[in-house]
This record gives sequence, C-alpha cells and structure tokens, in this order.
Amino acid sequence: MSYWIHILILVGIYLILAVSLNLALGYTGLLNLGHVAFFGLGAYTSVLLTDAGVHFIVAFLAAGLVASLFGLGLVLITRKLKGDYLALATLSFHFVIYSLLLNWVSLTRGPLGIAGIAKPSFFGFSITSNTAYLFFVSSIALITIVIIYKIVSSPFGRLLQATRDDELGLRVLGKNTTKLKAKAMMLSAFFAGIAGSLFAHYITYIEPNSFTLTEIILVLTIVIVGGLASIKGTLAATFIIIAIPELLRFVAIPSAIVGPSRQILYALILLMILLYRPRGLFGRIDLT
Repeated sequence: MSYWIHILILVGIYLILAVSLNLALGYTGLLNLGHVAFFGLGAYTSVLLTDAGVHFIVAFLAAGLVASLFGLGLVLITRKLKGDYLALATLSFHFVIYSLLLNWVSLTRGPLGIAGIAKPSFFGFSITSNTAYLFFVSSIALITIVIIYKIVSSPFGRLLQATRDDELGLRVLGKNTTKLKAKAMMLSAFFAGIAGSLFAHYITYIEPNSFTLTEIILVLTIVIVGGLASIKGTLAATFIIIAIPELLRFVAIPSAIVGPSRQILYALILLMILLYRPRGLFGRIDLT
C-alpha cells in the first residue's frame, strides 16, 4: 500500500507539471522544451530558502515566483522566435539552467546535490507521513487544475488560444501578443516551480540529474498522449504514463530489463496515440 501511495504522490506532482506545460503548449502554442528547468529552479529555490530558515509557505510561493521570473525572461529573449526555432531556444535554456545547477557549487553543491531536505511544516503542523503528503499534494494539484481551468475558460484564456491559432490576426486587432505569451509562460513556470518544491520536499534529496532532458520527454509525452488544450486529457495521461508502467514491477521479468521495458512501453503508447488518435485522448487541436 505504501508503494502505491508513493506512486500517487508522483502522479500528483507530475500532473501539476504537465498541466502547467499544457497551458503554454496546448493553449498558447508555445513549444517550451525548457519546462523542466522551471521545475528544477523551483526545487532549488524552495530548498535553499528553507535551509536558510525561511518558512515553508514563503519558500513554496517563492519557488513559483522565481520560476515565473525566469519564464518572463525566456519569453522576452525568444519573443521573435516561433516553431522549431523557439523549441531549440527553450531547449538551450534548459541546458543553461542545468549547467548553472551543476557548476554553481557554492550555492547548489553541484553534483553532490542537497540531502536531508526537511519535510513541509506550516501552521504548527508537520507533514511527516506519506499519507499526509499525498493529501497535501492532491490538494495542491486540485487547486492548480481549478485555477488553470478558470484561466483557460476566461476571456484571457480565449485570447491565449487566439494567439496560438492566429497570432498575426490578433495583432491586427490591436492585441499585444508578446504580453499575452509572457503572461502565459509566467503562469506555466509558476506552477512548474511549485511542483519542483513539492518534489524536493518529498524526495528529500535533489541534484542536477534530477532535472535532465529525460524529464521533459516524460512530461511532453503526458501532454501529447492526453491531448493538447485538454486538462482532463492531461489528468488521464498522467495516470497512464506514470502509474501503469509501474505494473511491470509485478511481472515476472528479469530486473535488468525492467527499466528498458518501461521506456519501450512509453514509446509504444506514444506511437499508438500518434497513429490512431493524432489529437491525443481528449485533444482539441492537432499536434502538427
């Protein structure tokens, strides 16, 4: 039972991460391959602040705010790029942040990482058990989903979707699309940052290799399988991609091939979705 509680906690964290990516990618059309960099920034920000004696709630919100500021900077730097060029630029951003975490040893401890991270504690209550942490993560995930749903259902959300579908036409109507994309990226980065905080304080150990390119492939797979611009699709896909491959652990196969088998399963799921449901499970727009 404790093992599945652990898996459900990871599902909650990755759900926040994937839904926030879908806000930028699915609803705004920003192909951001640097999303995991925001995840890492949030994790390190929260850990460094709590280690310095800052209250967890402040550190938790600061994790989102720091990631959000980097999101603003990323949009301003790449404001003239689109499509593949934007994807490459955001991928480069990921490598820059990874290098920063790896080489700024005096702050991040570099490849040694930071161990012994404290569990969340607020209002005189400490979350020490995995069951309590599951309720905490589930609450944050639910709040995140409700907020993002409200955003994409609002007039502002419709402007984001118009930016995705016809940016030039929106500019002709006098809308500042750069400002709209900046707001979308900042919101997306904010929730990725708080997901990083939840991850760090749950695992209690982080190092730069916790936030490699493999993670963005996983999160991007979740978004594509669930479908772009679909929150319920992201919810379903997170369970499929994170939880179902864990069933392989209970299949009588050699332990040496369990890891590769999971990767093959990810690839097969993604391939079948692209072949038979090009818009994903509940997607509203095409992947191309």
